[in-house]
Amino acid sequence: MAKIELKNISKTFKDEVVIKDLNLTIKDGSFTVLVGPSGCGKSTTLRMIAGLEKQTGGEIWIGDKCVNDTPPGMRDVAMVFQNYALYPTMTVRENIEFGLKNRKVPKKEREALVKDISETVGLTPYLDKKPQTLSGGQRQRVALARAMVKKPKVFILDEPLSNLDAKLRNQMRTELIQIHQRLGTTFVYVTHDQVEAMSMGDEIVVMNKGAIQQADSPLKLYNDPENLFTAQFIGTPAMNILNFRELQGLQLEAPADIGYLGFRPEHVMLGSTRYNEGFVIEGEVITRESLGAENIYQIKSKAGIFFAKTFLSPLETSSHIKAVIPYDHLYYFERHGQRVRGIQARERSLVSVGAGGV
Repeated sequence: MAKIELKNISKTFKDEVVIKDLNLTIKDGSFTVLVGPSGCGKSTTLRMIAGLEKQTGGEIWIGDKCVNDTPPGMRDVAMVFQNYALYPTMTVRENIEFGLKNRKVPKKEREALVKDISETVGLTPYLDKKPQTLSGGQRQRVALARAMVKKPKVFILDEPLSNLDAKLRNQMRTELIQIHQRLGTTFVYVTHDQVEAMSMGDEIVVMNKGAIQQADSPLKLYNDPENLFTAQFIGTPAMNILNFRELQGLQLEAPADIGYLGFRPEHVMLGSTRYNEGFVIEGEVITRESLGAENIYQIKSKAGIFFAKTFLSPLETSSHIKAVIPYDHLYYFERHGQRVRGIQARERSLVSVGAGGV
């Protein structure tokens, strides 16, 4: 196991700066997920840790060693790729033990390691088969086993589940979590899927445009976002964001440079008569998505379109409704997107925002 530290890391491709002054500490034994939209720099960061990309500036530490000039094979890091990168002419057994042979591990020790790892990931019945005869999930297990058998200090996984169907992805998420718990090794995982990040990581690093927006536990990211980007990236549906200038009825205890008001869809109370207990906004239901136990509504108001997630009986579209958001579930952001804390609405001064075109 090993802690990873990135100190003032920068990366430039030709004349384009893709990462600038990035600082990050990945805890020893953690399951850390780098998440963000395509092109945000997460895979580049991962590849620099593995040694597959050379940083333009800064230092990378794995454990107590600076690995800036250490080749990939000497960093004690195992990488699992999106496309599995298996040798098609080799059996599962040969794929798993290939790295051990290169390291001149004795045959008896190799056999014991392959047997142990194969049982861990459920590959024992397939050891003499070729990769092309296996399912996507089984091939992913082979790639994991090949990495695990080296017993590295760090596992690096670059969108390893993106080629699998939804059901298999869910299954493999659970298996990866269990493997991490058994091994206790540092896992660094990259994905663009925030649901995957929230369900797997004990630490999540949200990235955008080569910069870290926030690094925190899943619940902290969801309940206490630092900025507008994190608030809208984490959560399904995303946090509702309304232009504060359109909310003329909302009074503040103290003046602030507020640009936006936010609230989560599940905190919207529809059809409530307790209007004195929260911010009230009126609107028309324009779409309804039924997900079985819950319903997601898209609602049009004068202040903009917002979503509500409820467990109530379905409402009809075109219904005129009043929505209430409790005061303690309102989020405030300045015009440049940073979170503003400590703002409280004056209950006696609230005026509802009526329905109508945006």
